[in-house]
Amino acid sequence: MAAVSKNSRTSSTTQRFFCTCGGEIKMKTLLENGKIRNLAECEKCKRTERRPSDFI
Repeated sequence: MAAVSKNSRTSSTTQRFFCTCGGEIKMKTLLENGKIRNLAECEKCKRTERRPSDFI
């Protein structure tokens, strides 16, 4: 049986993060003072952090 290359795999999963309040965390990109900032924001409580893992 031939091995399948890593580039030909079709299934991909995305990791979903959830806040302690139960809301889903979405990533947002903001442009402030000419710089791009990535923020993670909870949809339910509107709390913002630098990265999704900071909500724990």
